[in-house]
Amino acid sequence: MCRVDKSSYVFTEQENHRLMGVKYLGDSRIEKLKGSMVSRPRMKLWIIRATTTILLWTCVVQLTALGELWGPRVLKGWPSCFTPDDTHLALKSAVPQRITLPPKRVYKNNGYLMVSCNGGLNQMRAAICDMVAIARYLNVTIIVPELDKTSFWADPSEFEDIFDVDHFITSLRDEVRVLKELPPRLKKRAEQGMVYSMPPVSWSNISYYLKQILPLVQKHKILHLNKTDARLANNGLPIEIQKLRCRVNFRALRFTPQIEELGHRVIRLLRQNGPFIVLHLRYEMDMLAFSGCTQGCNDGEIEELTRMRYAYPWWKEKVINSDLKRKDGLCPLTPEETALVLRALDIDPNIQIYIAAGEIYGGERRMASLASAFPNLVRKETLLEPSDLRFFQNHSSQMAALDYLVSLESDIFVPTYDGNMAKVVEGHRRYLGFKKTILLDRRLLVDLIDRYNNGSLSWSEFSSSVKDTHTNRMGSPVMRVVIPDRPKEEDYFYSNPQECLQQIRESSSKSS
Repeated sequence: MCRVDKSSYVFTEQENHRLMGVKYLGDSRIEKLKGSMVSRPRMKLWIIRATTTILLWTCVVQLTALGELWGPRVLKGWPSCFTPDDTHLALKSAVPQRITLPPKRVYKNNGYLMVSCNGGLNQMRAAICDMVAIARYLNVTIIVPELDKTSFWADPSEFEDIFDVDHFITSLRDEVRVLKELPPRLKKRAEQGMVYSMPPVSWSNISYYLKQILPLVQKHKILHLNKTDARLANNGLPIEIQKLRCRVNFRALRFTPQIEELGHRVIRLLRQNGPFIVLHLRYEMDMLAFSGCTQGCNDGEIEELTRMRYAYPWWKEKVINSDLKRKDGLCPLTPEETALVLRALDIDPNIQIYIAAGEIYGGERRMASLASAFPNLVRKETLLEPSDLRFFQNHSSQMAALDYLVSLESDIFVPTYDGNMAKVVEGHRRYLGFKKTILLDRRLLVDLIDRYNNGSLSWSEFSSSVKDTHTNRMGSPVMRVVIPDRPKEEDYFYSNPQECLQQIRESSSKSS
């Protein structure tokens, strides 16, 4: 509070006259003016009141300005003379909010960990969770991760453009120290290239980081891990590590207020028209080029996809037999195949289907059968004005973040390929109460589709088989599949983080 010192308002007779705009003219002159001026006591009282009012008003203005910078404070809720009167009524019931931060964890810092993520949004999201857990276990300070800007999407977004960086730091302060950048002396070393950099070994147990990585951190003071996808094992980790991975994923990694607000606006627009499905139709150019899946593409498109695959040296597989890969269930379903499957599952043809994807390869030609079967297809671009998405253009990770939010809230989530987004959204929906997620068995489906198309299956037989196949593939509680020595074939931790799910824990404790 501002305190006014009353002693500062005791003025001399000369000063009183100066404040009233009258020069000091001597006793004889003042005597002549006494009759035409207000008495001295009343004059003093008026000056004190005026000055006090000015000072108090200045304090209010300054404190209100500080409130705008520091968040909710008592004075921030005061009505402004520049706002409508009804604001005062709305603020009467406002209660000042206090953000309670977790206490800082005190530990001996063994060094600093820099992280460069690779891949798309959800691949990087999982990597961030892993790296925070590793930093906590090694008692090191982690620098806010650097996001991939060199992948196919060439998204220039920084961490703080997608995630609420301040929330990320403060929400984890009781577990690990997170800094936005290295301390000045070490930052200078890093800028000069004096940093030890390496990719960690994939699917490693935490003991690898304790025995191999920690000594490097202690030796070099700064360690840069330059590739972080799938670097921590799915299974065999301490329960504290698994729960911390969940905490980072489901609590600390919150999108920026701008992304959250726009995502919730899309959800509100969809909810106005009833229930909706999110279809993660992973039939985009990069996926088809990477996987070599060309079902339904013409010769020109196949040639274009092949050129693209050869243009990216880190896509190691170059010569691909599309037909064999599809029969093994390793291709995303085409839009035409997806339409058949949704119809076979008796999905209401009038339901809203939100397409969570980038540009579908082949455009309207490939989407025609799906749009014919389900005319209420919508996308963020059709629900929002171009001005709403102006700042998200050419930022694929920010656009993917919008789709992620809508996917979490959908009545049903259907991914046509088990990529990173499908897996992470599946796990997040399990965490939110096992929301319905239809996990398509692509290997079986393409066989059924081919048999239906060549006439060896009737529609009723086809539909019954599709339903029977997916009865137990709706995102219900289930234990994660563990395959020793074959981590790539195991169930992914982030698609089924069973250590963090109440129903899974209850069922496992009963069985034991």
